[in-house]
Amino acid sequence: MKKELIASLHRNFEEAVHVEGDVEYWLARELQSLLGYSQWRNFERALDDARTACKATGGCVEDHFADASKMVDLGSGAARQVRDIALTRYACYLIAQNGDPRKPEIAFAMNYFAVQTRKQEIVEKRIAEFERVQARSQLSLSQKALSSALFERGIDSTGFGRILSKGDQALFGGSNTQDMKDRLGVPDSRPLADFLPTITIKAKDFANEVTHMQVKQQDLRGEPDITTEHVRNNEDVRRILTDRNIRPEALPPGEDVRRVERRLKAEEKQLPRSGRDRR
Repeated sequence: MKKELIASLHRNFEEAVHVEGDVEYWLARELQSLLGYSQWRNFERALDDARTACKATGGCVEDHFADASKMVDLGSGAARQVRDIALTRYACYLIAQNGDPRKPEIAFAMNYFAVQTRKQEIVEKRIAEFERVQARSQLSLSQKALSSALFERGIDSTGFGRILSKGDQALFGGSNTQDMKDRLGVPDSRPLADFLPTITIKAKDFANEVTHMQVKQQDLRGEPDITTEHVRNNEDVRRILTDRNIRPEALPPGEDVRRVERRLKAEEKQLPRSGRDRR
């Protein structure tokens, strides 16, 4: 396919996208023209095949093929409303997949929507990784703040470690920190939190914050009282999760958060710099 044709098709597809809030969609009657279908009834066959493919892959057809309508001009200068369909990027990809790849418009669309769908997947994965790194950083901060507050109340590092382990035992339904490290295959030299999924990292962080506040508000002192408070807070957090059928001890481990952080930083270095940064 010639570069000029690719550039033209790319421009046409980019101009056809509609955006509502943060949702992108294409209208079926506009996509019909982009894909070179002269008649709606022929395009409807491709729509039906795409719906079948969507259902077969476990997708929700209504989410990807939403009923819509649009106004079209009549020859008399009047306008009337016609049935239309709002299509997600994935729906457009399935429609193209069910077309004739010998047609340049179909061949372009197959690759265009495949790349666009992959871009979204990459962005979603990167955001999830970024949020996990941020959550782990926040947990470190809340743990340091709690450690500092307890040190002022006579709790040394050994005592603080015992308090955290008791909290973990409450959060993980009886499994202490070492039990969870063994279960998830965490090296002895590494913190358990570096291998926990985001939701568990946030759960531990929240329990730390509540304990820190309660220690200050109630002026708790001594390891037994503070341990009791921290255990109760972790039990409460666990209850919230298990009420929603989330068992922290049963969740699979996350990738080493240090490795994730290194990968994100390496990717940032590969991003093109702005014109002001270039020398």
